[in-house]
Amino acid sequence: MRLAHSEFILGGQKSGKSRRAEQLAVAWLNADPRRQAVLIATAHAGDAEMQQRISRHQRDRLERVPRLHTVEESTDLAGALRAHSRADTMLLVDCMTLWLTHALMPLRGAPRPVETAIQDIFSALATLPGPVVLVGNEIGLGVVPMGPEVRAFVDALGLLNQGLAQACERVTLMVAGLPLVLKGAACADR
Repeated sequence: MRLAHSEFILGGQKSGKSRRAEQLAVAWLNADPRRQAVLIATAHAGDAEMQQRISRHQRDRLERVPRLHTVEESTDLAGALRAHSRADTMLLVDCMTLWLTHALMPLRGAPRPVETAIQDIFSALATLPGPVVLVGNEIGLGVVPMGPEVRAFVDALGLLNQGLAQACERVTLMVAGLPLVLKGAACADR
């Protein structure tokens, strides 16, 4: 399996995005026992249902990818990328959509200009010594949202997704568990 130095995996909810990222991590780890993989989780448990969801994901991930180390970072994603990237370490970020949600609507304090945070991520991506896989949602295929705040979020996510697609070597769209390579060379499936 030929892995890209940077890959952006996007799709709808439950489309297989995270599972695909985990498969890439397994391939990376299996290629050399000295390699490492770090998941940068951007979710924040704001309620009991989200805490249960996060706990379930942690258990399932541990079963599927036992050598995947997890770091939680919902705000300073660029800093986490820089801190954990090494030539022998693959980074998985799951997910960019939740990160953007926290950037636009922080639980504490005032939001910083999202454009600055996004540019900081792009700057970090350009300098990472090891491979990185970014996971995000494609939510712009549905109906136009009713409220101005939701429309602004969909617009911001669409622009973030476009920027990540430009910055990454490979872009994969997940549909019903199937990877569709939109940019870059395809890699072996499963």
